[in-house]
Amino acid sequence: MKDFAIRANKLKKIYSSVFEKIVALKEIDIEIKKGEFVTIMGPSGAGKTTFLNLVGCLDKPTSGRLDILGCNPIELNEEKLSRIRVAQIGFVFEDFLLISSLNALENVQLPLIFAKNFKNNTNPETLLKRVGLGHRLSHLPNELSGGELQRVAVARALVNNPQILLADEPTGNLDTKNAQGLFNLFRDLNREEGLTIIVATHNVRLGYLADRVIHLVDGEIEKDERLVK
Repeated sequence: MKDFAIRANKLKKIYSSVFEKIVALKEIDIEIKKGEFVTIMGPSGAGKTTFLNLVGCLDKPTSGRLDILGCNPIELNEEKLSRIRVAQIGFVFEDFLLISSLNALENVQLPLIFAKNFKNNTNPETLLKRVGLGHRLSHLPNELSGGELQRVAVARALVNNPQILLADEPTGNLDTKNAQGLFNLFRDLNREEGLTIIVATHNVRLGYLADRVIHLVDGEIEKDERLVK
């Protein structure tokens, strides 16, 4: 158990409404070790975002078991889930989600405000330098390129020193060069910091830069490839 960041057994998620029932995940089994760099690939509607939402404690499964760093989020209340999200998991999204009135440094500092007394953080300025933006600290989002915006988002995701980094289609709004640069950054963070990274992506070429590729189709694992580096 100590070697695993995530273990899922018969993990199932159903979204129900008055009009329909959608089975987003169909009793999948996944084990991801600490320090792995994993991409989740598949077409739209395959269940990629649903899986990240469950692992990120943003949602709860309908059934099955989920273990995240030794905790079962199914059994936790919202306060305890919030602590896990703050202390152990970093999120990067396709649309950056930066505050337009705050500069790069202030955007990265934002999670520290919500964390309140949480001490296990990294200096925001150091992180921005780590992602190549030491010269952009005082720039507002509208003064940054798409690649720079996403690097600010990565720094923000890392400021509370999480053990797991989740990224949902992080290159969707980036050109080819910046998309490659972002994946290179993920690769470096994984190798140098030992960070467990899980990225959902449509980009096949970039997806195979990871250690492992899990293919989801219609809520089921079609293939699980461990790549030789």
